[in-house]
Amino acid sequence: MTSGPDDRHTRPDGVTDATVEALGKLSEALEAVEAARGFLYNFHRMSGTADLTAGDAVDLLEEAGHTELADKVRTEIIGRNVIEGRWTFQIVEAYDDTYYAAFKDVEREAREALVGGRRHLYEAEMKEDRRTHGATHHEATPAETPPDK
Repeated sequence: MTSGPDDRHTRPDGVTDATVEALGKLSEALEAVEAARGFLYNFHRMSGTADLTAGDAVDLLEEAGHTELADKVRTEIIGRNVIEGRWTFQIVEAYDDTYYAAFKDVEREAREALVGGRRHLYEAEMKEDRRTHGATHHEATPAETPPDK
């Protein structure tokens, strides 16, 4: 059995601690961008749900005889832009095209240039430092995991 990380998670010869730490920070920043993107997609879905549910409310208001109020919701809320000139899908697309894609590309380019494309070297080294070598559930890789008893 091996006793350390696999080759994909081992720093290449000559790569300094400073480089691994810098790439770790860049990866951490990308994780924040990924989380922000998730919130943005959640905003997109929730806004769409609100619009569709408001449409249901319009139908119910009309059925209850409140046509004037139903018309107000229909004309002022249903299909309204969430910011000037944009529905949420346009905001998501702009974020993806303007910021997200560029961030992912630069992070990947940095890893390719500095460590042959390897990912999560900082975390892999942290795992190696923090795990209890030889203990069950502290294996370096799935290949080291003993079969269930």
